[in-house]
Amino acid sequence: MSLPTGIRSLKVYGYAILSMLFWGLSFVWFKIVVREYSPITIIFLRLIFSGSLLLLYLWITKNFQKIARADIKWFLLLSFSQPFCYFLGESFGLQLVSSTVSSVIISTIPLFSPVAAYLAYREKISSEITTGIIFSFIGIIFMLINPDLSFTASPKGVLLLFVAVFSAVAYSVIIKKLAHGYHPATIIAMQNLVGAVYFLPLFLFFDLREFLSIRPSREVLLALLQLAVFASTLSYVFYIISIREIGVIKANVLTNLIPVFTAVFSFYILAEQFTVAKVIGMAFVMAGVVISQYRSIRQNMRRRSA
Repeated sequence: MSLPTGIRSLKVYGYAILSMLFWGLSFVWFKIVVREYSPITIIFLRLIFSGSLLLLYLWITKNFQKIARADIKWFLLLSFSQPFCYFLGESFGLQLVSSTVSSVIISTIPLFSPVAAYLAYREKISSEITTGIIFSFIGIIFMLINPDLSFTASPKGVLLLFVAVFSAVAYSVIIKKLAHGYHPATIIAMQNLVGAVYFLPLFLFFDLREFLSIRPSREVLLALLQLAVFASTLSYVFYIISIREIGVIKANVLTNLIPVFTAVFSFYILAEQFTVAKVIGMAFVMAGVVISQYRSIRQNMRRRSA
């Protein structure tokens, strides 16, 4: 028996908001786990556990697909951009920059994806996208620079976070070649497991001895489990459901909630301070993302009402 349209719509939006909540919390959970484990260990364990859970999900639902030989190179490149380069940039950047500022920088990914689409596929860049990019950069400047022009955050950390942003943008270009041929959960499972293979030499060479000597606290183990289950697995499953039901455009606009969730939970869990400049900067960045998506949302709503 199918649910009434209104209830079904609320359920789908609930899934979308949950995925944003988990991604927002991931910045907080990482700050807890990194107290005892290095970023490489965190990423490696997170990818192994998440990839295994997704394989189990695909096996239970009978949705797993065999990878075509011609697509292997694209999966290898996909995993190199994300999770490998993305998580290296994000994780090491998070060590140097606050959770809230990090999540706001990461939330600019939808702004730069159209630029990559133009370079790769010659898709037109609208005036709204250009305006959105300008707004977001103004917001980031508000958060990163004091009135005396000194930095409030590590420039190196900010640069690393933008490595993550541009890795995700490259990922969005590559995934376009695979999205129509494979179930989304298959893509995510493969990218996580191949990514774990990329991280394995780094883990063995740099972190294995330290990993074996650590006796993690219950708080760290719980945060690591939450990263793997909620941020790397359930969030993607819920996001896939929301994309399928409400479309990419509306789902991407909801990513504006990620910095909000991160800021709130960073305040309560990590005692991270709010400043007027930080709040103004967040508002500018989120406004920029909304402006960049405005035309697409309007066109999509017209098509649905027609």
